[in-house]
Amino acid sequence: MGTIRIAIADDQTLIREGLAALLAPIPDLMVVGKAADGREAVALVVEQTPDVILMDVRMPGMSGVAATREICACYPGTRVIVLTTFDDDEYVFESLRAGASGYLLKNADPDHLAGAIRAVHAGDSILDPAVTQKVIHRATHPEAAPVMSERLTPREREVLRLMAEGVSNAEIAEHLCLVEGTVKNCVSHILGKLAARDRAHAVRLAMEWGLLDE
Repeated sequence: MGTIRIAIADDQTLIREGLAALLAPIPDLMVVGKAADGREAVALVVEQTPDVILMDVRMPGMSGVAATREICACYPGTRVIVLTTFDDDEYVFESLRAGASGYLLKNADPDHLAGAIRAVHAGDSILDPAVTQKVIHRATHPEAAPVMSERLTPREREVLRLMAEGVSNAEIAEHLCLVEGTVKNCVSHILGKLAARDRAHAVRLAMEWGLLDE
């Protein structure tokens, strides 16, 4: 196997430079570029066509997940390893759904990181041990997550279906013959029961777990 060309995308200069310094002494790995956000990462892939890009999750402007999705869809020759400090469930699954071939935490030692880069370049997928169990649990127990312990009421499910159609609170209230304040409270309960960050996140989780089909 020849030299593996690597790009690094992270909004923190110290992280970018630190990763580049860690990888520099490894003979079969070569850092060909660095980016400070998702948009720069996509541009870097276009310019340098790296074999593997190490992608942070949280970056200003275009996030690492969005950049991963675009790179995997438009430039499949570049494999993405998400390298982050977060083992949050949604970051893991959003990154994998976006097409990432690997998900590692930034506390990985250099030898493990180098091995992961080689494995992903060879066509394998790599998950940090800290998140592997989460993926297995979600795959084998899709409705066993804590957020599903409290089921939605029929009215909340009805409101959720309308949310999925992009209907506003005022329109939901008119459709269901409710006052808007009641709808707002209902939406708040839905977000809480699904542990969702916002309406869009709630709808995505509901679709993923089949709640809109019940």
